[in-house]
Amino acid sequence: MQVIINGEKREVREGLSVLELLSELELPVERVAVEINKEVVRRQDWELTKLKENDRIEIVHFVGGG
Repeated sequence: MQVIINGEKREVREGLSVLELLSELELPVERVAVEINKEVVRRQDWELTKLKENDRIEIVHFVGGG
């Protein structure tokens, strides 16, 4: 199934959850925010939120510093 992640087309398996996607991308879940089709997905919903064909996913990384 095809989705768009941060503007790039990508093939993912059917039924993939947001949490599984982040794991496959090796992203630190405590330092990202996720939006699907311009709607923010709450962290507590990541495991139950399944991706659908042609979803537009934006993943924002938080970077500390000072």
